[in-house]
Parts: sequence; C-alpha cells; structure tokens
Amino acid sequence: MSVGTRVVTVVAAALVRPDMRLLLSQRPEGKPMAGLWEFPGGKLEAGETPRAALTRELREELAIEVDPADLAPFAFASHDYSSFHLLMPVFLCRRWSGEVRGAEGQAFRWVAPGELTSYPTPEADIPLIARYVEWSRL
Repeated sequence: MSVGTRVVTVVAAALVRPDMRLLLSQRPEGKPMAGLWEFPGGKLEAGETPRAALTRELREELAIEVDPADLAPFAFASHDYSSFHLLMPVFLCRRWSGEVRGAEGQAFRWVAPGELTSYPTPEADIPLIARYVEWSRL
C-alpha cells in the first residue's frame, strides 16, 4: 500500500447457527465483485462504532436484530485491492432475533465449514474463511 491509498473500513459478521453452518451472502448484480459470496456487513457511517454499524447493516440486509453485546471480535482482514485498501473487522454472532432473509434481494446460504471453500469469495475473505473453518473444529 502506498501513501495516499484510500482505506475503506467495513464491518462483517460471522453469523453461526448451532450446527456450525456459517451464513454467506452473495454480492448482487451491479455491485463490485458481483456474484461472489461474503460475510454480511457493510461500511461504517460517520460517527458509528463497528458494533453499531454491524447491527444496522444486519437489520438492513438480513432483517434480523442483533444485540451489540452479542457481537464478539473474531478476526480481521487487511487487504490491498487495486483501487483501495480494505480494513474489515469480523465479529462472531451466535444469537439474533428474527428470521434471516435477503432484505435487499441478495441470495444467502447457510454453509457447513467443510463446504465453504467451494464458494467463490472476495480475496480478502479467503483467510477469514480458513480462520472460521479452524475455529469450527475447536
């Protein structure tokens, strides 16, 4: 990363069901990296903390409510893309209320740890997927 590179901070959730399946959301057509599968989340707005932003994003994207206290720091990505540097803290979440649905029309899947690598993901998510698989075996 060179001086002057734009740093984009986004937050993401590793939503985990009791059977250890992880939620992946598909990037919709018309967005950068469309068709790739990723952890749900999004950009921080001015003045938001990461937990507040993620709580808002999960409500907007998946129509679920999450108590910020139920978001546990899990991992983070720091990745150079061609036009920006991504910094992405990922929070583990095992409790929420409501039924997950693609509130913005995006597809989603609950994926078993052993099947995660068969889903194409953004480059920054590759080490995060590996970290999740390792954690799920503990």
